[in-house]
Amino acid sequence: MRKDFALSRLSKLSLSITFLIPRFNKSAGSSIFSFVYIVPFFCYYANGMRLKAFFQHYFQNIKRCLKPKRYGIKPFLLAGLQTLLIFLAVFLLLVVYYLKDLPTPGRLQKRISVESTEILDRNGQLLYTIYGAENRIILNKNEIPDIVKEGTVAVEDKNFYRHFGLDFRGILRAAIHDIFHLGRGLEGGSTLTQQFVKNTLIASPKRTLSRKIKEAILAMEVELFYSKDAILTMYLNQIPYGSNAYGIEAAAQTYFNKHAKDLSLAEAAVLIALPKAPTYYSPYGTHTDELFARKDYVLDKMAEQGYITKTQAEAAKKEKLHFIPRRESIIAPHFVMYVRELLTSKYGERLVSTGGLKVTTTLDLNQQKLAEEVINKWGPLNEKRAGAKNAALVSLDPKTGQILAMVGSRDYFNPAIDGNVNVTTAKRQPGSAFKPIVYATAFQDEWAPASVLFDLETNFGGGYIPKNYDDKTRGPVTIRTALSNSLNIPAVKMLALVGIDRALNQARNFGITTLNRSKEEYGLSLVLGSGEVKLLELANAYAVFANEGYYHPPTAILKVEDQKGQVIEQWQPDKGREVIEPEIAYEISSILSDNTARAPVFGTRSWLYIPGKTVAAKTGTTTAYRDAWTLGYTPSLVTGVWVGNNDNSPMSNYRSAGAMVAAPIFHDFMTAALAKKPDEEFPRPSSIKEMEVDALTGKLPIPGEPTHRDIFAPWQIPKERAFTKTTVKIDKLCGDKLATDLTPPEYVEERIYRVLHSEMPDNPNWEAPVRAWAIAHGYNDQPPTEYCSLHSPENQPKIQITQPTNNASVSGMLNIQTNVSAPTGIKQVEFYLDEILFATVTNPPFSTTYDTKNLSLGSHALSVILYDRAGFKAKDSVTFNVEQDTQPPSSPSNLSGSRSGGNVVLSWSAASDNLGLAGYFVYRSSDGVNFSKINSTPLQTTNYSDLPPAFGVYYYVTAVDTAGNESHKSNTIGPL
Repeated sequence: MRKDFALSRLSKLSLSITFLIPRFNKSAGSSIFSFVYIVPFFCYYANGMRLKAFFQHYFQNIKRCLKPKRYGIKPFLLAGLQTLLIFLAVFLLLVVYYLKDLPTPGRLQKRISVESTEILDRNGQLLYTIYGAENRIILNKNEIPDIVKEGTVAVEDKNFYRHFGLDFRGILRAAIHDIFHLGRGLEGGSTLTQQFVKNTLIASPKRTLSRKIKEAILAMEVELFYSKDAILTMYLNQIPYGSNAYGIEAAAQTYFNKHAKDLSLAEAAVLIALPKAPTYYSPYGTHTDELFARKDYVLDKMAEQGYITKTQAEAAKKEKLHFIPRRESIIAPHFVMYVRELLTSKYGERLVSTGGLKVTTTLDLNQQKLAEEVINKWGPLNEKRAGAKNAALVSLDPKTGQILAMVGSRDYFNPAIDGNVNVTTAKRQPGSAFKPIVYATAFQDEWAPASVLFDLETNFGGGYIPKNYDDKTRGPVTIRTALSNSLNIPAVKMLALVGIDRALNQARNFGITTLNRSKEEYGLSLVLGSGEVKLLELANAYAVFANEGYYHPPTAILKVEDQKGQVIEQWQPDKGREVIEPEIAYEISSILSDNTARAPVFGTRSWLYIPGKTVAAKTGTTTAYRDAWTLGYTPSLVTGVWVGNNDNSPMSNYRSAGAMVAAPIFHDFMTAALAKKPDEEFPRPSSIKEMEVDALTGKLPIPGEPTHRDIFAPWQIPKERAFTKTTVKIDKLCGDKLATDLTPPEYVEERIYRVLHSEMPDNPNWEAPVRAWAIAHGYNDQPPTEYCSLHSPENQPKIQITQPTNNASVSGMLNIQTNVSAPTGIKQVEFYLDEILFATVTNPPFSTTYDTKNLSLGSHALSVILYDRAGFKAKDSVTFNVEQDTQPPSSPSNLSGSRSGGNVVLSWSAASDNLGLAGYFVYRSSDGVNFSKINSTPLQTTNYSDLPPAFGVYYYVTAVDTAGNESHKSNTIGPL
């Protein structure tokens, strides 16, 4: 027990001596070294064991730990204690090594001399001075509100009152990172005392293990010199809160124009949130949402640790805060604050604020002023006609990634539009401005500017049916047309074909850091700008196209010098990182600079067109006109413009599209920036080929089909023909069936069949609208294979002239008789004499007569043509001779008759004639003397039914030939 007590006191004494002796005599550090480290060993080994024996004993215990059954637990205890002593010895060695070069804690009571940091443009013109004089008002312990003390401890170091200044986990993380380069580095895990030391006593900006050790040593020493309350008081008086405010009192007056003692709980929480990253969380900066989130985090921690109630925390969260306006002499304020944030993240707030740095930036002040002038010109006009209160512009050198101009809002100092928010680094939806990245991804496959996508209404599943900006569809369009005219449906198809994952990875390769949600959350609307991006990052992504496929990260700093003029950071040129092939970069540039291709939508004199300059440009507009974009570039300059409202409220109407509110700013800036420069065409890779392809499919052309000419990378050259073109004869009466050899010519239609499918033939939602379009435009897919059955041999009609017979001699009235057959039905029969139509008969018995007295004597031709319902026709012809006939026919014979009541039936034997018999006349008499003609008939029988039952009648008949000659009468019969 006494031995342990002695060890404890001696260890404390050793630690105190270690800290104190070098303060009085730095050379004494070495002389006491052996004493400091041998004391603990002798405390443990009272018999005076030598160091060599100690390590022999140590390794012996390690070996015995491997045989626990034999030696028990004692080797574990001894080895553990010895290991602890070794680590303690190493730690004390480091303390002595570093302590002689560290400042004393007494320096905390003195004012430290500081120098201002200058931020310059690329040509050395001063943009802003971060003044070295610290705005600080010292408060004593009792003047600092408890809520500030408690909140600071709660969020920065909840174990502040229970440790002696060190966070061993933080030191371990630093060691692992410094030695093995693992983990996130040296941030996080520091105690409040360490933070205080880091910001007040250590000037080195380098994040190394040695700095972390120095922090630990000084933190322990401060804990020995000062009480906890004194350390907390000094921390709250010294720590930077941003905007040149040091200490809680200066911060309260800077941001709220009140004393620290008068701060509300919410105001105190905001100030407590600032020291973690004063520039990043600045109320006058871009990250106010993050500031308020951290303020709520502070309140939650205070409630969690019992300093306030949950009710108080929730009430403070709802309190509306009012920061006093800030206005100071500053050029390019958004850019300056962007640079300052970069500096503080790398070197720390203290060095940036008081280290006398000279920072040469990439900004070109001339271009910056030009950008501000253009924004100021168009800003009021856009607000008046489109309700767009804000605008932003960023311009970079695509060959280096250097930022040349940055305007984050119309007015940095206008709180009504959140003017201090730098929209160039804020997350906004890009609309169609995201499309080129998706098409560039597709170009890595076999897609090319000439490839065809069907701009047709398509259901992509889940009810997602995107529309084009004008609600129209255009059928098959090339990618050149689709992208240059910003058509939505083809773009969504393109994303579906390349895959959302690939597009997201491509965007990240292009330097876009904000698309971190899952592909399901974005969906296919990603290509239409549903994901949020930063204007700076998207403009720099376009720089990849301008720079032949190579990416440079956006750069704002060229050189940083310390107060002694030593360069501690300097930009170095490099080739960059290849993101896409040069051929793809050229193809995108070719499309976006094609003023003719975009003319159907934008016209040839749009704001995207800059006369005499080759400029690629793309617009973007989000839903409800909340964001309007225009981005464009030459090989040496890339510029992005955003117009909208910071509060995400929509602009007023269709005049708020990117082409109408953002493009004029882009046009005027680029026109002026390029005015004195020669036109630069985009470098064309030698591997790019031009060739003719089929206009409908973008594949190899086929004879007789329209073509167009475009550019191709080697891997994009099409290998397949557009489609199989087949010309077939269709029977129109059967619809879509093949004509037979018997199909009448007037019913034959020649059709060209092409195999035409959608971009995704196996997807019915894609295929159906394409097939409908194909049918409507004469592209009916595969030709039919079935023949029309109507026009088959068995359905052919027949017709035969039965009277007159061929070469017959005729005179007088010609009686023409036919025999017909038509399975599909008879439409009509036409009769021709000497090829002149003289009769058309549409009903049975398809006979007619003709008076030969109208014909000359001699030979004549008689033809008949039958037309059936299937379009078939049949024909028959005979010739006959017309003669002068004066010879009557022979008399009929064997006339007989019978009577039944008032009905009489007569019959007789036929007569004959040399040229042709026309028929018979029937005569009747009541007395057998006076006869009169009562009827004519071509037949050899007739009947009458109009006689009175008791009336006797006499009959005879005569024959009449075709010339009208009448025979002698037959025998007479009667009375009947």
